[in-house]
Amino acid sequence: MIAVIGCGNHNRRDDGAGCEAVRALAALGLVTDPSVRLLDAGTDGMAVMFAARGCSTLIVIDACRSGSEPGAIFEVPGAELEQQHRPALTLHDFRWDHALFAGRQIYRDEFPSDAIVLLIEAETTDFGIGLSPRVSAAVGEVVERVAALIRSRAPSEPATPSCPA
Repeated sequence: MIAVIGCGNHNRRDDGAGCEAVRALAALGLVTDPSVRLLDAGTDGMAVMFAARGCSTLIVIDACRSGSEPGAIFEVPGAELEQQHRPALTLHDFRWDHALFAGRQIYRDEFPSDAIVLLIEAETTDFGIGLSPRVSAAVGEVVERVAALIRSRAPSEPATPSCPA
């Protein structure tokens, strides 16, 4: 099973790049195999952890602010980005990088060892709807890359177990 999860805030312009990538994958109809799950997780890090459980591959797509050129794409193994969450009185700051760490601790062998993170450098995270042109173009490139990853990793026949919703 493969879980492709888009993260971000639709109301903060380019921060919604990951969510837009998942929408574009769904709209293209590329994902018809029942062994592939698409999820727009928004800003819900816990959803990432729950959706990844039981899957062999996890692909996370999100925006980033590294100081690079807007629209730059980074592909990083999930193990390099996972971080332990420092507990607080709220889970509002529990992000996907925390979910990678927590999921591996909680679910152990049921959590994907094959985790790939695709990050797109944001140009603006101001309040508003819609991606900037360079980030929109990068989303198209990421969609092509994820489609290729799905084709290379999807089983030839659908698996019987499924990723939990």
